Amino acid sequence: MNVLQSARIATRALRVNKLRSALTMLGIIIGVGAVIAMVGVGAGAQARVAEQIQSLGSNLLVILSGSVSAGGIRLGAGSQLTITEEDASAIQREVTAVQVAAPGMRGGAQIVFGNLNWGTGVLGVTGSYLEARDWDIDSGRPLAQEDVDGATKVVMLGQTVAQNLFGDADPLGQIIRIKKVPFTVIALLDRKGQNSWGQDQDDIVLIPLSTAKKKVLGVSQANARSVGFISVKIRAGEDMSAAETEIRELLRQRHRLQPYQEDDFNVRNLSEILQTQEQSSRVMTYLLAAIASVSLLVGGIGIMNIMLVSVTERTREIGLRMAVGARGRDILVQFLVEAVTLSLIGGLIGIAVGIGGSTLISYFAEWRTLVSAESIVIAFGFSAAVGVFFGFYPARKAARLDPIDALRYE
Repeated sequence: MNVLQSARIATRALRVNKLRSALTMLGIIIGVGAVIAMVGVGAGAQARVAEQIQSLGSNLLVILSGSVSAGGIRLGAGSQLTITEEDASAIQREVTAVQVAAPGMRGGAQIVFGNLNWGTGVLGVTGSYLEARDWDIDSGRPLAQEDVDGATKVVMLGQTVAQNLFGDADPLGQIIRIKKVPFTVIALLDRKGQNSWGQDQDDIVLIPLSTAKKKVLGVSQANARSVGFISVKIRAGEDMSAAETEIRELLRQRHRLQPYQEDDFNVRNLSEILQTQEQSSRVMTYLLAAIASVSLLVGGIGIMNIMLVSVTERTREIGLRMAVGARGRDILVQFLVEAVTLSLIGGLIGIAVGIGGSTLISYFAEWRTLVSAESIVIAFGFSAAVGVFFGFYPARKAARLDPIDALRYE
């Protein structure tokens, strides 16, 4: 007897007990569906983190002013501007791993255009800021060094600001007011989306650093060259940790800090933070898949249970088939095919359930899911393996029955 004949007999036997077969497949259906849906949820989280890493800019370090002490009282981080434009120039000049170091200042202001206004963040930056952040321009031109040197009143708009002030109209060449100072729009930035903290990166305007200090955000009375942050982009292939250490040592030397003194600045490796989140998301995906896989094992146990019952019920049939010439191998193949058929049908239905479940999770929970062909193949293959593994023992038991004893069974 060939496998095709065994499959035909197995299918006929399963159709005799449709309800029992359906209930047996239910465990496999739930297991496969749960695996696909949970892996989709985890993959969606990983994809979101990857997008956030890309939106921040590759190999990015951000240097911020640190805490200072005054009269024995330790003030909070960023309470005094302790880094300068010269620090940024020194970092780019002396640290070989650095591609670009862009100083900047951050503040907030109400942006006015005609009878419309919008409160947003204002960044005073140099022309190298866009390179540091891997930020492209949708239309217009970037800030030039002449804009920074001459403190010109030009502005680049983020997508959110442009949408709220201009709608679908072209903002290029329009005049907007920032703290009553007129600025000409020279560029519309590409969309960046939200960062890992849920902040809208497109709700921002960029103006020349010198203009921000002199006309919008003000300057530090202690040091007119001080800045709020320095965005540092490390060259591709360079060691981020080594570059961070080198930058820290350079700044300590420039700020004349003694070995016993704490840093008066903070260096944040944003890519490292987000990569840690990505690893956490990957672990979550594995955990969810492992939990969902338990359902497949439970479904496999259900298949073994039903197949053992089937062997008991059909003992006389097995004996009769052996008496007319069927070999033990034929009986083994028949019952094994029955178990695998249950698993495969359950697996196919489970795939549909898993894809549908992922879609519902995305729609109702507003949680991004990403169902890959790889996860579908693995879940389906695992369901077939479960059928073989848990169906082998009942099939082997049926194949080893003694024909005479089987014919006498009542």
